[in-house]
Amino acid sequence: MRFRSITGSHAGRLVLAAVPVAVVASVLTAGVAQGAVPVSFAISGSQFKISASLLEGTSFSQYGGTATDTAGVEHAVAIANIGSAQLTDLCQSVVTETPAGTVGLKITAGGGGVPVEATGLQIGMTDLKGDTTFTNVRIGVDASTVSTEAKGSAGDFAQDSDSLKIVGLQQTAWTTQAAVFTLNGMHVELTDGEECF
Repeated sequence: MRFRSITGSHAGRLVLAAVPVAVVASVLTAGVAQGAVPVSFAISGSQFKISASLLEGTSFSQYGGTATDTAGVEHAVAIANIGSAQLTDLCQSVVTETPAGTVGLKITAGGGGVPVEATGLQIGMTDLKGDTTFTNVRIGVDASTVSTEAKGSAGDFAQDSDSLKIVGLQQTAWTTQAAVFTLNGMHVELTDGEECF
């Protein structure tokens, strides 16, 4: 993954674990969680994949945390917060093994020049690929002092920035939540296991 940082008048290349956010189908509601857990609900135990040709967001932060499933198992995640975002050509997929075989759920939205819009995004993810540009990035700040409303634990490593842009987003995540999620042109389909990437 390649990252470009724009801070004031000079640009440089950074290799970081940056994060975007993305998607579940339909409008999601919930306030972002405070502290080390990314969300206030028990996760399903299945990770899902998200892709987008372009994500543009404002008010970004990232720090480490955990997501807990219904069996009480904790999963390490990178927690990302984005105040507002637009995602073009969004895709989300999840695959489940059933007695009848492999079944997938695939959701697409934000094509045809009308991107998905989201506010108050928070995601707990394990993998991200994409070419990313940060504006006014701060790396190595204390997680309890990041510039977003949601914050991590005191003493933990974090980063934040005024905005970010990710081209060719591919992400694997445990959780996503948002204050408002508008999926323009949403299409939900069952598949035989086809994923976004």
